[in-house]
Amino acid sequence: MDAPLLDIRHLNIHFPTQNGEVAAVSDLSLAIPQGESLGLVGESGSGKSATALAMMRLLPPQAKLTGEVLFSGQDLLAFP
Repeated sequence: MDAPLLDIRHLNIHFPTQNGEVAAVSDLSLAIPQGESLGLVGESGSGKSATALAMMRLLPPQAKLTGEVLFSGQDLLAFP
């Protein structure tokens, strides 16, 4: 079996606020094989946009990310 094209493992995204940290995404894991697609649905504020922005490394610098976002086996969160 081939490795997935996109493999998100235990992604956590937190944002600092005046009242402490807010979890935007908690322990998200998913895998998308090459040639397949996935739709994310959820209520406003459920972390859909934060997840997409994290995959593209476009979150603001104060966002705290943990986990892995593997694209073709390379961890995008490890890139500078």
